[in-house]
This record gives sequence, C-alpha cells and structure tokens, in this order.
Amino acid sequence: MISFILSVKRLLTGLWRSFKRPYFLPLFTTLFLIILSGTLFYSGVEKWHWLDALYFAVISLIPTGVETGLYPTTTYSKIFTMIYLIVGTGVMFIMLLILGRSIVDFSLNEDEKEEMKKRLKK
Repeated sequence: MISFILSVKRLLTGLWRSFKRPYFLPLFTTLFLIILSGTLFYSGVEKWHWLDALYFAVISLIPTGVETGLYPTTTYSKIFTMIYLIVGTGVMFIMLLILGRSIVDFSLNEDEKEEMKKRLKK
C-alpha cells in the first residue's frame, strides 16, 4: 500500500511538473479534444453509452493491446477509427513521454536531496 501511495505521489508530482513545461498544456488540451471527439463520435454514431465510448476512446490510444470488447461496426466508424488512432496515438505517446520524463526528473531530484542530506551530516 505504501508503494502505491508513493507511486501516486510521483505521478501527481510529475503531472504538476509537466504542466510547468510550456508545450505540455497545448499537448494536453489537444489530447483532451481528441478523446472528447472520439467519445462524442462513438456515443452518437455507434450508439454506445457515453462511458463505454469514453473507455474505448481512451483505451484505444494506449498502445497495450487491451481487448475492450467494443468494435466499430459501420464503414464510417471504421474510417474514423483509423484516422483517430493514427492522430491520437502519436499525441498520447508524446504526452506519456513528457510525463515520464517529469517523473524521472522528480525521482532524480529526490535522490540528489537525500545525498545532500547525507553529505551535510558527515
């Protein structure tokens, strides 16, 4: 449980630090709009419940190969999904890279602080 709490702390700190980078906010906004457009499209065209549409819109952009049990059925939906995945996966990948870098930078800063405390005690 402590490990989970520390991981959440690192994630939130990394997210906070990412928002301080000048290019993260426009990237985050773009990803939000992409996910919103996917959710609205799938709930409107495929007639999925909004939560199912949101789930599919988010999970399909994370390159893990998760089986959602949801599939686009119409030709129009399949074309939209191909374009959605090409654009959205790239934006999601860049955002995850920036977030990961902020988390690693935070972890390195924490390690440096501990080393400084050890040096001062000697």
